[in-house]
Amino acid sequence: MLSRKPYLLRAIHEWICDNGMTPHVLVDCEQPGVEVPAEVIRDGRVVLNISPMAAHRLSMTNQGIDFSARFNGHERHIRFPPRAVLAIYARENGQGLMFSEADDGDEPPPDNPPVDPSSGSGGRPKLSVVK
Repeated sequence: MLSRKPYLLRAIHEWICDNGMTPHVLVDCEQPGVEVPAEVIRDGRVVLNISPMAAHRLSMTNQGIDFSARFNGHERHIRFPPRAVLAIYARENGQGLMFSEADDGDEPPPDNPPVDPSSGSGGRPKLSVVK
């Protein structure tokens, strides 16, 4: 299965913006594919404002988050994969989502095989009155 993380990121971003708040993402800069200015990285992480006012030409796809932003007056191109996002939240109240490693990548198949609904008892369905 595809990772659900990019879908959740887009949904929470839209929800935060629709409520008039400022979406921020916490990014793990040690993940491969992260391109952010080195001077803004603290302890291997960075918090980025991805509001429409701050993140110009924002693109959030299943492959990555991509935008331009200003740092100290200089426009810089930012890019990182969804797997690098540790959290997305509203700056104003902290509401949003934190992600675990289980949210990344494919999910393992279930331990129990699915039950075939056509392999029932073969009889007619029975309905009863519930009072």
